[in-house]
Amino acid sequence: MKPLNIFLLSAATLLLCACAERHPLPTPGTQLSKSSVQPAAFNTVETAQQFLEARVERDPEDFIALNKLSGEYLQRLRETGDASYLNLAARTASASLASLPAEQNKGGVIALIQVEHASHNFASARDHAKKLITLEPNKGYLYQFLGDALLELGQYAEAEAAFRQMQALGGLHTLTKVAIEQRLARLALLYGDMQSAKQHFSEALKLIPAGPAQRELRAWTQWQLGDTAFAIGDYATAEQNYHDALATFPGYFHAQASLGRIRFARGDLPGAIALFEQVAQRLPDPAIVATLGDLYQLAGRIEDAAAQHTLVEQIGQLNGAHHNRQLALFYADHGLKPEAAYLEATKEYMSRRDIYSADAVAWTALKAGKINAAQSAIKEALKLGTKDAKLFYHAGMIAHAAGDSVEAQRWLKAALTLN
Repeated sequence: MKPLNIFLLSAATLLLCACAERHPLPTPGTQLSKSSVQPAAFNTVETAQQFLEARVERDPEDFIALNKLSGEYLQRLRETGDASYLNLAARTASASLASLPAEQNKGGVIALIQVEHASHNFASARDHAKKLITLEPNKGYLYQFLGDALLELGQYAEAEAAFRQMQALGGLHTLTKVAIEQRLARLALLYGDMQSAKQHFSEALKLIPAGPAQRELRAWTQWQLGDTAFAIGDYATAEQNYHDALATFPGYFHAQASLGRIRFARGDLPGAIALFEQVAQRLPDPAIVATLGDLYQLAGRIEDAAAQHTLVEQIGQLNGAHHNRQLALFYADHGLKPEAAYLEATKEYMSRRDIYSADAVAWTALKAGKINAAQSAIKEALKLGTKDAKLFYHAGMIAHAAGDSVEAQRWLKAALTLN
């Protein structure tokens, strides 16, 4: 492989593993209907799940147990990345609403909203949240669901307004305060305010109660603190945060993958491969598998790289809309199927107008030779002032293709400054 190609692949690999789609915001502030079913008191999610499954087996129309069980399955999804839990959560939420209609079953609608969000059906999640808010406009946690959906749809001003309303109505519940801090951190990241993001995540971490019941929530927040540090090139702090997440939740796949990219950034290719292999074995996510393939290619393991890249396509095609953006970016990053990649990215952007969907349109448009479309889309992707090396790199390459060497140098220098 030529030296220039090796450099470009190395840069693309670091950016790919640094910028895989963010784990959805957790929902620690959720409050469902009260009953004698109180799984949160158990020591583990697994115990709560088993208890609720037994309740549902005895009474398949116990809608309260069904609602809580759907939430437990989604928690298992967040902990393991195993998509089978999403299917279980969807079936359980549907069973609850079949048992008791939505008009009398607010908890069932909330379970449905959470399933829709995890399934990337953000428009439906938004619409269902709005309906609940019309019924109970003074419930702060409903604005949490609305804001989360709006954020993913790229309706940033509306999302911020929803989170501010959530903050105003939030009350004194500790996990509600955690949820508010996490969402304010996410907004700060989008607007490029890295210091505020760090402060909000740190405050959320302080508020999370000790104990195994909240281990994933704590590990997620530690992981996000690590990613915030990584985004500005502070590898030492990022690495410590990732280790903290793994100490909180051994085997936490997000922290393992992020630790792998630290290894790669520091030139430890075997160490990066080992970590990504561990994650890919448990979590067949397109971004993870693609990165492992790129690492194999840099290590000269061409057949292994090809096998992983083939697997990326298989996963993307099998899961359909859930991985459209990831598959489109994989094609663009590897110079494959430029027209198909652009079509997939454009379809995604039509339904999800967030800055990262705009970036996918820009990058795939460049690879398809559509320079004007790429310039228009990257402008949209950069509109919030987000500090993201991938966005800056794409902007630089698009400017270079358009013949604007000054802008190209500016954006590529900004990307190198961050990572």
